[in-house]
Amino acid sequence: MKFDVIIIGGGPIGLACALEAKKHGLAYCILEKGCLVNSLYNYPYNMTFFSTSERLEIGGIPFVSISTKPTRNEALEYYRRVTLSNHLNVHLQEQVLSIEDEGNGYRVKTSKEVYTATYIVIATGFYDLPVLMGIPGEGLPKVTHYYKEPHFYAMRKVLVVGANNSAVDAALETYRKGAEVTMVIRGNEIGRRVKYWVKPDIENRIKEGSIKAFFNSTLAAIYEDRVDVQTPEGIVTIPNDYVIATTGYQPQFDFLRKAGIKLSDDEMLKPAYNPLTMETNKRNIYLAGVVCGGMDTHTWFIENSREHAVLIMNDIAAKRAK
Repeated sequence: MKFDVIIIGGGPIGLACALEAKKHGLAYCILEKGCLVNSLYNYPYNMTFFSTSERLEIGGIPFVSISTKPTRNEALEYYRRVTLSNHLNVHLQEQVLSIEDEGNGYRVKTSKEVYTATYIVIATGFYDLPVLMGIPGEGLPKVTHYYKEPHFYAMRKVLVVGANNSAVDAALETYRKGAEVTMVIRGNEIGRRVKYWVKPDIENRIKEGSIKAFFNSTLAAIYEDRVDVQTPEGIVTIPNDYVIATTGYQPQFDFLRKAGIKLSDDEMLKPAYNPLTMETNKRNIYLAGVVCGGMDTHTWFIENSREHAVLIMNDIAAKRAK
């Protein structure tokens, strides 16, 4: 199958790219290895966005939510309705395996099909690959890098690694379902990016001792019935049933490298692209969304990267008009 543009990633920014491609009359398709807006689907069930609904809108289509800040479920409903009402060409549960040069275009091989396209947009996000701690026991079934909902942890001993929004939500929600919660925090305070209406709650629960926290500490090892925590005073061993490791996520760097996209030499591994067009060092391959930040996952969000779709499709339209 041949298209003008293949968009890899069916998240909000991938959908925004499709809406812009449609406006320009381009033949396109979205290839998504999971479900529609797969990253949002994997967010905790009870999550509320920091952003207001209008800042999450794509394609100028209104996002109406009950409160000012929408929930995960409202976002899933919005992006699904945008997709269906605009008849966007989305191929779900179809993983892209490779991108290869083919004359004036690219050959894209997936788990189901082979496509060709002149232009490629990579909007794959970073929520699929957790940053691992690299400690003994991290692979045990009791360990998860994705927190969904609290009931499962009721009346169990839960250790939460991290101090940002995901960690705080997991700690507070499981605590309120009757879990005995301990947090392990690398720094000396709760993260400054934690939602302002939640931050006092977690700080007060720690202060009163309802949730125990080890600051300036790291998780050293995980066992079936306990964990070792490296604190400034030495190793502390505590009984444990489950570990929720909210250690962050990273883009699919190997996929970017194999596509020929250069990454920075520092620890951020930022991909090379022109910020005016979003085109990478590989001709006619573009980046959109949070993948642009490399390991700096606090730079790009839906609200400030949805404009990537406009930049990309304007550049493609200009090239085709020559």
